[in-house]
Amino acid sequence: MRVLVTGGAGFIGSHYVRQLVGGAYPAFADAEVVVLDKLTYAGNRANLSSVADNPRLRFVHGDICDAALVAEVMTNTEVVVHFAAESHVDRSIAGGADFVLTNVLGTQILLQAAVNAGVGRFVHVSTDEVYGSIDEGSWDETHILEPNSPYSAAKASSDLLARAYHRTHGLPVSVTRCSNNYGPFQFPEKVIPLFVTNLMDNRPVPLYGDGGNIRDWLHVDDHCRGIQLVAEAGRPGEIYNIGGGTELTNLELTELLLSAMDCDFSMVERVEDRKGHDRRYSVAIDKISTELGYAPAVPFQRGLAETVQWYRDNRAWWEPLKNATADTSGGVG
Repeated sequence: MRVLVTGGAGFIGSHYVRQLVGGAYPAFADAEVVVLDKLTYAGNRANLSSVADNPRLRFVHGDICDAALVAEVMTNTEVVVHFAAESHVDRSIAGGADFVLTNVLGTQILLQAAVNAGVGRFVHVSTDEVYGSIDEGSWDETHILEPNSPYSAAKASSDLLARAYHRTHGLPVSVTRCSNNYGPFQFPEKVIPLFVTNLMDNRPVPLYGDGGNIRDWLHVDDHCRGIQLVAEAGRPGEIYNIGGGTELTNLELTELLLSAMDCDFSMVERVEDRKGHDRRYSVAIDKISTELGYAPAVPFQRGLAETVQWYRDNRAWWEPLKNATADTSGGVG
């Protein structure tokens, strides 16, 4: 079996690859794994260093918008797991062109190449942000798409392309939509690593607006296990929400991080709220739980403590990335 993983040097993609190559998913235990990654600012070969020497892993440096390269790496592929995307909301607000190019055109190129190559299964990894914002209750997979940022609009567009390629061409595509991920190797522009690393350096942390925005937190390991369940047994043409079951206001998350870092609220800098900032995300996970047996396994308290400790222990990984981008103006997502 050959598995093509796009964006496999990024935060979530690299976790999936490390688990896959490391034998965490027995159904794919002997799979040849090909990683295709452009290595933008958020992609990092170091994320794969622990499995880089595995003979079953091949890394290809390239762009999913390169149709000739995509066709080449798609040859003899049986399963595609598509992580590659521009994913930072604040960056999409500053300029949305790269998000449309990668998330929409890049996905279309992959889907067409998969049709041409006769791929047996394609998992398109998306986000709960395509649903918009919900005041009460939780979204199920049939909810209308109401994206509110250029990032989420581009991801919603890619979801619709995936659906269209299933309906038009019969490509066996399943779509996953996850809540907010956290864990080791997350790029330090994201809220948890941004706050932890700022506090390590005695720098203030930026909190958007009143801090009342609510997010559901999902450990990256739980997310990847859910993706693998869909890769193995998800129904073609179906959408599966993957959530963590821990809803926190941004203020509550900030307080937990301050406590973990032995800091007080004097380290918080209130910043102007993000444009079009969604108030609350919440996904229902009944479908993936009932059909595929998914349940989050990493308790948030433990997962957060382990994540904080990882950043404490791995300054050599995050400091060069943070210095290179020098982008610490964003607040909590």
